[in-house]
Parts: sequence; structure tokens; C-alpha cells
Amino acid sequence: MIRRTRLLNRPKPTLPKLRALCSEAKPMVASAIRLLAPTLLALTSVSVAHAQGTMDFSGATTLMATFKTFAMYAGAVICLGGLIFAGIRMMSGRFQDAIPGLFGALFGAGVLGWGAGWIGSLTGQSM
Repeated sequence: MIRRTRLLNRPKPTLPKLRALCSEAKPMVASAIRLLAPTLLALTSVSVAHAQGTMDFSGATTLMATFKTFAMYAGAVICLGGLIFAGIRMMSGRFQDAIPGLFGALFGAGVLGWGAGWIGSLTGQSM
């Protein structure tokens, strides 16, 4: 244990000694700042990211429902157009010309069934 008298009677440092101590402390302070800067930067960005909150994907579900409705309507229009095209060709007696219309109707039915079902399965919607 240090005696009080030694602490009280200690000589005060002179100005050159203080300057020498400061010049020795500057590199240590600079290296400490270089060492702590990334940590302080990470801590400040973590607090900002924490304040952001959660992401809401309810708009994505609404968008996918819109795509599903579009697929259903587009499939129905393609299917109906193909059937009308094939029907007109068949009534005029050109059965070979009606085949592309029947394939168009088949394609429209695929869009109507599989397309809407696939889009609905992406968001877990019931069909």
C-alpha cells in the first residue's frame, strides 16, 4: 500500500514531460480509434436496422391473387376463342382447318386450369 505522504509530496510534471507523454499517447489513441471504429459503426447500424420493423407481404398475396384472376380470365377467353374458331371452320365443312382452333381451346383450358392452380399454390390460396 502506498503511503499518502508519497502521493501528496510527489513532484508535479513539467511542461516538457507533459508534451512527451502526449506525444507518446497520440499513436495509442489513434490505434484505439482504428480498432474500435468498425465495432461502433456496426453497433449504430444494428440499432437502425432494429428500428426498421418487419416486412409486410400482404401486398404480394394480393398481387398473386390478381395474377391468378388474370390467368383464369385469359384461359377462358383463349378457350372460348379457340372453340368459336373451330366451330365456324367445322360448320363450313373444313375440318382440317378447325384443328388449330381445337388446339387453341386445349391451350386455353390448360392456362385456365394449371396456370391458375399453380399461381394459387405459390401463395397457399384455396381454389
